Amino acid sequence: MSEASAFDRVARLSCWSGPVEIVPLGGGITNRNFVVTDRVKGRFVARLGDDIPVHGVMRFNELSAARAAHAAGLSPEVVHAEPGVLVTRHIDGVTFDPEMVRAPANRGRIVELIRRCHADVPKYLRGPSLIFWPFQVIRGYAGALRDAESRLVPALPRLDGIAERLELAVGPVRIVFGHNDLLPGNLMDDGERLWLIDWDYAGFDSPLFDLANLSSNNGFSAEDDAWLLDAYFGRAPDAALDRSFRAMRCASLLREALWGGVSEHHSTLDFDYVAYTEDYLGRFERAWADFTATET
Repeated sequence: MSEASAFDRVARLSCWSGPVEIVPLGGGITNRNFVVTDRVKGRFVARLGDDIPVHGVMRFNELSAARAAHAAGLSPEVVHAEPGVLVTRHIDGVTFDPEMVRAPANRGRIVELIRRCHADVPKYLRGPSLIFWPFQVIRGYAGALRDAESRLVPALPRLDGIAERLELAVGPVRIVFGHNDLLPGNLMDDGERLWLIDWDYAGFDSPLFDLANLSSNNGFSAEDDAWLLDAYFGRAPDAALDRSFRAMRCASLLREALWGGVSEHHSTLDFDYVAYTEDYLGRFERAWADFTATET
């Protein structure tokens, strides 16, 4: 869809009281986003995006998760939805960056937000919901990369083997409802409270993935990770929990790298997916080296 067509699609939505002001909202790497000002109703965010099966993004699932997250007090209200479009109320707040996520003043609040997501969102879910198991996602991405004859194909046998080792290392898990995309841009502070936005990848999963995803996407140190596990579980991590978490942290980074690799072939957004892939591959290799160093 061209920029002009996207603007026209948003302008013609039936939820507006009349003519609206539409401004592109940057930062999205999966959807096209716009801030819409309705003179009568206020400000909103309109997201344009169809199902993306190769990424496991199904809009029925995103919609039900977003509605449940609002009911749980975590996310803005959904005011309109139709195929390919989701409109939520605009948050007048600050979007986090990794340094803000790591800040001691914020990280405890973020852990509480994650805990509420895991425990409270399922209470409000209606209808079917997806499961998000990162190792199955990795397997799917590897298949998609082979189908696309990606530049990453030569690396896949090794990465497949590593993923199998990591899945075994994670071991048995408890199932909660996860956000599963804790990039810093999906956390916001309006000055009074935190918000968790963008539920494209939401689904039932181990709590370790959200924790590892928060850590790996925001540059947590080993000391930060120890604090994170203590804060979430209410106890200092023993050797088994620490190993499971570090394995999941590697899996989070590998999944993000392969997401970038697949997006190189399937996304039409103006974004440097090659650089994104290479950045996360580098992070993954460093985390994998650290993990294997403790296994010998």
